[in-house]
Amino acid sequence: VQLQAYGGGLVQPGGSLRLSCAASGIIFSINAVGWFRQAPGNQRELVARASSGGITNYADFVKGRFTISRDNAKNTAYLQMNSLKPEDTAVYYCYVFSVGNTYWGHGTQVTVSS
Repeated sequence: VQLQAYGGGLVQPGGSLRLSCAASGIIFSINAVGWFRQAPGNQRELVARASSGGITNYADFVKGRFTISRDNAKNTAYLQMNSLKPEDTAVYYCYVFSVGNTYWGHGTQVTVSS
């Protein structure tokens, strides 16, 4: 199983980014997917997740600003991030949860700064 996350970068406060997570070696459509993030000195924290049935959950600190989605035909999950704040600066990691196992992609850096 391989997960490739990309789409991070430097953006000004109030801006937007879309992260993508492409999966291979797994039946993507039947598994839960999600995103965590980790800022320097902080623990990794859940940002958003989507079940195989399309049920989504968000951390309170991103509700109304971030949207998780998935394209099962492309084996890809997305995280649309709007109204970004400096405190959203972190390395973002995608994951797939399958049959009791969690697979992680490498992180992609998101920096929100003027």
